[in-house]
Amino acid sequence: MNPYCHPGYDVRRGPRCAPGSTDGSAPASSTGLAGRRGWAAARNLVCAVLGAALCASPAVANGQPLPAPATPTPTPAPSPDQAPEATDPPAGTPTAGEPATDPAAGTGSVGTPGAPTPAPVVQELPKKDAAAAPEKVPESGFFFGSVGRAVAAMDAELGPGRDADIVLRGSRLDESTFIQMDLERQDYWESTGATTRVAVRLVVDAPTLHYNNARPWNINMSVRNAFVEERDLGVKGLSVWMGSRLYRGDNSELLDFWPLDWLNTLGGGVRYDLPTKRTYFAAHAGINRPLTPYFLQTVERPSALNQPGTTNVNILDRQRLITSFKASHTVPVGEKGGVKGILYGELHKLPSGRRETAEAGVYEDLPRDSGYVVGAQVSPFTGVNNSHLHLFLRYAGDLAAHGEFGGPSQPAPDGTASGAHELMFTMSANYETGPLGLMTSGYVRSFRNASETFDFGDLDEGIFVVRPHFYLRDWGGVAVEASYQAQRRGRVPPPPDAAAPGAAAPAGHHSASLWRFGLVPFLNAAGKGDFKRPQFRFIWLVTRRDEGAKALYTQDDVFSQRTWEHFIGLNIEWNFKASPAF
Repeated sequence: MNPYCHPGYDVRRGPRCAPGSTDGSAPASSTGLAGRRGWAAARNLVCAVLGAALCASPAVANGQPLPAPATPTPTPAPSPDQAPEATDPPAGTPTAGEPATDPAAGTGSVGTPGAPTPAPVVQELPKKDAAAAPEKVPESGFFFGSVGRAVAAMDAELGPGRDADIVLRGSRLDESTFIQMDLERQDYWESTGATTRVAVRLVVDAPTLHYNNARPWNINMSVRNAFVEERDLGVKGLSVWMGSRLYRGDNSELLDFWPLDWLNTLGGGVRYDLPTKRTYFAAHAGINRPLTPYFLQTVERPSALNQPGTTNVNILDRQRLITSFKASHTVPVGEKGGVKGILYGELHKLPSGRRETAEAGVYEDLPRDSGYVVGAQVSPFTGVNNSHLHLFLRYAGDLAAHGEFGGPSQPAPDGTASGAHELMFTMSANYETGPLGLMTSGYVRSFRNASETFDFGDLDEGIFVVRPHFYLRDWGGVAVEASYQAQRRGRVPPPPDAAAPGAAAPAGHHSASLWRFGLVPFLNAAGKGDFKRPQFRFIWLVTRRDEGAKALYTQDDVFSQRTWEHFIGLNIEWNFKASPAF
């Protein structure tokens, strides 16, 4: 036979067979053609019989339920050792373990030649339990996320726009440019059922190139995250992480900070979520070392073995150990709402050390130091339109009163931060209905350092800010922000010669306050919602300082001279999460 004689042969590959030819010769006679047609008909009949037998096999019949025929048609039963061929069921056919979706459909039967068709055997299949449905497998791959803002602003004199807040945590509308970039790799490991996430976060702060273009270029960059976290490895609901992490909970959106837990450490942590997903427990331990004289002192010393030059030596080099503990439970209310409660605590530890005094070769010993934090949070929420209320209460004592990176500039007589304390109550809320969105936040804070005198470092302060949003369209509207800020500080007593003869110089205090009003037209590309980002804004803020607020700034600073301050600018904020499963 000519190997090139087949219907699909192309003339570019060789000689094409004529119809009816097997070797490329002339066509066969009409008799041969009729014979081939008869053979084709017989072949089709055999295929039809085999197909009918295949469709009558029990496995396929049960997998493809059809209405029972009006008259039973006996079909040959397959041999016991004949396995039916696996085929894909047609669309709409229930798979193994699932009942038929159409109760009116009959069940296929297998007849025996010469015997009546038996009644169909219906196997009772268990109904699916929604709670027992398999969980969705986390997506694997690379993810990119980013949080940031870009600000271009000026004052009424066309000078640069500046942050005019006098409290520790003020309105975020006049904050500077900030860029955060998240790169994450997430993998679901089928062999163990665990999911891992590698997270790296780089943060760039102002100034940007436009205000920092001297050569060589400089950039304010820091690594906030560089850790690996795994979930469900060995124990369902258990997660463990190690590395460098910005570790925090719920925030106060308008004031742009985390009132209860906000830590930056290099360490690790563990968390366990109960099966209900309403309760979890978390613990963490990590270290950091602030660049302040309380933690680090570097001096120059001659090089070893009388080599030329000098070498920097860390006379004082001590790092702080921070451990945190957290328990959270949510009580559901209604279909989507609930109340979340959190208990929180921290422990701070610092080893002893020594440092050189202003007199070369004379050293002083620094004792061990420690601190603690206790706090709580109550957060009712509706589960609709991000409407919620956060209430935070936090008390920090001793070393922890100065924050995660702070240290006492005015220590106690024993050289520690013993006696310092901070008490803060914070409120943050959001409510959205129809074309109206209302955000509000505020806090009151009292701080005392470890020194025995009531000085400038001791203060009481507070802020309250409210920002209603009016949506003219789903994609834009106008926001109005109003806030009041106030503080009272201790101050060094005046010199004795300034007081009345024979009278002791009393300690005083300094009070300052300001009002602020803002008009903020905005566009929301993602649609209506107070938390939708990106958000394009035009900002006009007007601030009025009292004399006490002006006195907080040094001589020749324009803020010490102006009662009224304007901030006019363009602002864009964005917030895109990286891996959604975590």
